[in-house]
Amino acid sequence: MVSSTVYGAEELLDQIYALLNGFGYEVWMSHKGTVPVFPNQTALESCLTAVDNCDLFLSIITPRYGSGVVGEELSITHRELLRAIELNKPRWILAHDHVVFARTLLRKLGARDQAGRGDLLSKLGFGDPQSLRGLRKREELVFDDFRLIDMYEAAIRHDLKEYQSRTGNWVQKYETPDEVRLFATAQFSRYRDVERFLRENFTDAKQVRARTTGGASP
Repeated sequence: MVSSTVYGAEELLDQIYALLNGFGYEVWMSHKGTVPVFPNQTALESCLTAVDNCDLFLSIITPRYGSGVVGEELSITHRELLRAIELNKPRWILAHDHVVFARTLLRKLGARDQAGRGDLLSKLGFGDPQSLRGLRKREELVFDDFRLIDMYEAAIRHDLKEYQSRTGNWVQKYETPDEVRLFATAQFSRYRDVERFLRENFTDAKQVRARTTGGASP
């Protein structure tokens, strides 16, 4: 399953879909319409069901937070990532340099976690939902929501204080589409090796197929 926002990344997602499909995977990606959709479920429920049922999870954290947000609720893409972590899905994650840089800058200013970022934004006059929406609107060409940092920290397992306890926490920084394609090729081109990894480490899977799903369009 490929989980990603779509706006501004359509061409990249087309290329990732073609790449993985060419390697022999069944690719689940909402941008391509290949996520199993159930008429009795909401879009969010269908996406989370896809996470539940996929064998492999590829997440691309772009500078766009994505859709499915009601008020201050989490986006669909954010929820997909958290579900994959909760289920300990075999996962590969990329994060755009803007997200990594923003987190580093805020940590330099003393905001070392989600609560610290909230306190800092409040001191700067962005302590309520309306002012935060205004800030996101002004900065959306570069980075449209500070919850992207929450996604990144979830991916690197920032919640686990003991570094030795962090597994599945590799997050590859990228700046260009070429870097995303290089990572995907390096990780998924050896289809048989990936299949063997699943059989040896996830023996409860009744059927081993590599699949991908994308977050709903913004």
